[in-house]
Amino acid sequence: MDPLLKKSATELAAGIAAGTITSRALMEATLARIADVNPAANAIVSLRPEAVLMDEAAAADMVPAKGVLHGLPIAVKDLANVAGIPTSMGSPLFASKPAATSDIMVRRMQDAGAIIIGKTNTPEFGLGSNTYNPVFGATPNAIEAGKTAGGSSGGAAVALALNMTALADGSDMMGSLRNPAGWNGVYGMRPSWGLVPSEPVGDSFLHQLSTNGPMARCPDDLALLLSVQAGPDPRQPHGAGVFEYNAPLVALQSGRIGWLGDWGGAYPMEEGVLQACEDGLDALKSAGFTVDNVPEPFSSAELWESWTTLRSWAVGAGLELLYTDPKSRAALKPEAIWEIEQGLALSAMAVHRASVIRSAWFKQAEVIFQTYDA
Repeated sequence: MDPLLKKSATELAAGIAAGTITSRALMEATLARIADVNPAANAIVSLRPEAVLMDEAAAADMVPAKGVLHGLPIAVKDLANVAGIPTSMGSPLFASKPAATSDIMVRRMQDAGAIIIGKTNTPEFGLGSNTYNPVFGATPNAIEAGKTAGGSSGGAAVALALNMTALADGSDMMGSLRNPAGWNGVYGMRPSWGLVPSEPVGDSFLHQLSTNGPMARCPDDLALLLSVQAGPDPRQPHGAGVFEYNAPLVALQSGRIGWLGDWGGAYPMEEGVLQACEDGLDALKSAGFTVDNVPEPFSSAELWESWTTLRSWAVGAGLELLYTDPKSRAALKPEAIWEIEQGLALSAMAVHRASVIRSAWFKQAEVIFQTYDA
């Protein structure tokens, strides 16, 4: 593997800006790595033609840096639109239709100088914690052969873990940035809702669950990408400010950490997981942090009731038109049909009750975060 690919995105961007690294050399190394490992990994899909990408990289070397991502190759999760590339969403219904325009988040990355090389694989419509679909197939784990990559940002996590890209975007409704990152040994961050805006299409008030965010191989790179993705959109009502990247990140020397563990026994864990976490907490204690064991802070049953109700409501609203057309319904996977039907069967008061539970949990979570730094 080319040594360039072991560098962080922060290092690569600084090198390109200083002229010590060329975008062309980085693109050449990236495409060679993809050719070597992606046939088995199946993490990057809809890869753009090599000649076109090499020309764009060469052009990037001829002009001053556009922004902090200038000349960096990035693949975008196949739920977000990139102009000229199909947004399949893992569904045969959309696999052959190129997007007319790029989404806000993608345009921000392009405006910062990133070169979009293709897409990263995702489950159909992003539904599920395992990355497979009938268009591109499955993406296996980058570390453990025969195990799942997680989802729904599984392709992004595996592309990072195998050094095919230094940065990746993902989206997260309830873990889709975080579980594939954890299962493949990289980082995924779910930002506060509203920090990274979605598209100003359809409802922009009610469905506050899913959000886009950054993935990377180190915290510095997470911060770099989030600084590009974040920022309000004037067409949307719930912008949550901006995120400023200040390199290098400063390591905390002390603080108070609340350890929730398995939520008072509510959540089963694979053997060894809790012990691995507690070993990490012991290291933090040795470094000067205070760690408190926090008992179950809120009913797990109520959280599950609230979450599944609001999830079904959101999915039903988003996919209703595909469901009501018999031709497109025939192409939906059974899990999507089940979720849509759950959503369509909900009453307004059922949604309200779920939102009341969520509101109560938010107030309790605020108390926790007033007590702990993390």
